[in-house]
Order: sequence, then structure tokens, then C-alpha cells
Amino acid sequence: CIAAGMLKWISVCFSPSAAGIQMLSVQPDTKPKGCAGCNRKIKDRYLLKALDKYWHEDCLKCACCDCRLGEVGSTLYTKANLILCRRDYLRLFGVTGNCAACSKLIPAFEMVMRAKDNVYHLDCFACQLCNQRFCVGDKFFLKNNMILCQTDYEEGLMKEGFAPQVR
Repeated sequence: CIAAGMLKWISVCFSPSAAGIQMLSVQPDTKPKGCAGCNRKIKDRYLLKALDKYWHEDCLKCACCDCRLGEVGSTLYTKANLILCRRDYLRLFGVTGNCAACSKLIPAFEMVMRAKDNVYHLDCFACQLCNQRFCVGDKFFLKNNMILCQTDYEEGLMKEGFAPQVR
């Protein structure tokens, strides 16, 4: 199996389940909404909407570090009935995997490179014959689960008696 690609940029390996947070102005002529955190009516000027519920700004907090989620971003993460900030979600539930080149563990929060189903540390994403690092725009090839630069790929094809074909 041979795959050819062009290096574009870094992708994130593992995506957590996320939900958006909206800050809304409370309209004075509307009935106050109940807070999902404390069950009291929201009489503040602003409220947060997340997980299809309404919250006081102080009530929508990370279950681990107590940071106010409306202040740290527009996303929250949920799992096992916990509402978490990104950092704590990854720390507690982040999926880890192994690098296809060095077989060492890749933490869930680390940036990685992908080629087909293989995932690599940034430092490991290089030609596995000549160790040439790839730059944005370089062509790379995946042959027998080895990352190859264009030169090594074409030389391998010539030794096998095939003409190179780039897809």
C-alpha cells in the first residue's frame, strides 16, 4: 500500500467532545430563566447558555479547577457527568496513542502529524531512510508504513523496476 501526500501543516491528533458557550444579554421584559448550576433565577444583566441550559456566569465552572468557563473560552468539555475546561478534560480523559515511527507514547495534548492512519510526533515526521525533515509543501510518501521523501521513494521504485507515479 502506497500513499502520497503533501505536507500541509500540523493537525491535532485527538479531538475531545466539546460544547459551545454563548454569552447572552438578559432582556428586561422577559421572564427570568433558572440557572442549571444553582437552580435560582438569573436576574443578572448577562447569562451563559451551554449544553442547552442557562447559567449564571459564576455557576458555569470547571469541576476540577473551578475556573469560570465563560472567561476561559467559548468551549467546555463534558464526560462522566463532569463539566470541564480543556486542560482538565485532556488531563483526565485525553486519549493517548503511540508514534508510528518511534513507538513512544504521544500525550493527548501534543501536536502531531498524520499520514493515513499513522500518527507521529512532530520530531519523528521525517524520511525514515535519510532522516530529512519535511517542510510545508514537501511531498512525502508512505510505503510499507515508512515515511519516505520523494528522492528515496523514487530510488526505491527504480530498484524495484517500476517508474514512479505520484498521485
